[in-house]
Amino acid sequence: MSVQDINEGLHYVTYGLYIVSTADGEKKNGLIVNTVFQVTAEPARIAISVNKNSLTHEMILKSRVFAAMPLEQETPLTFIGIFGFRTGRTFDKFANVPFKTGFLGCPVVTEHTLSYMEAEVCQTLDVGTHTLFIGQVKDAGVIKPHGTALTYAYYHDVIKGKTPAGATHR
Repeated sequence: MSVQDINEGLHYVTYGLYIVSTADGEKKNGLIVNTVFQVTAEPARIAISVNKNSLTHEMILKSRVFAAMPLEQETPLTFIGIFGFRTGRTFDKFANVPFKTGFLGCPVVTEHTLSYMEAEVCQTLDVGTHTLFIGQVKDAGVIKPHGTALTYAYYHDVIKGKTPAGATHR
């Protein structure tokens, strides 16, 4: 079996696009991920997959908190680019993005997002290039009711977005 065969098979696994954010003191950062999923209902736990090379990864390891927000289908590529194509090491991603500070101190983006879940990390799993963070949801809410979530397929096929280096491939 070739890498191409594997990638073609993975093409049919569905994903959404999410902003994952965190804060460490006054420093805030976030990035785009395509892997957020509910693990349990009681207690409510979610998992996210974050590339180890990202600043957000470092900050979640230190702060042990994160927020995850599904993007709406109408999110413009320029907005996605703020979180998906630039590093927080040299660029303040929240300088011109509307957000509120969540219960755990994470920035909760209030533009182009449908809802949010703020979680405390309760487990981590090293999966090679990424870490799977499992968090117990401490706060959640709806930002835009009745919206349609942005899928990775829509992002590629309609918005014509690219997958940045280091990202999980579909």
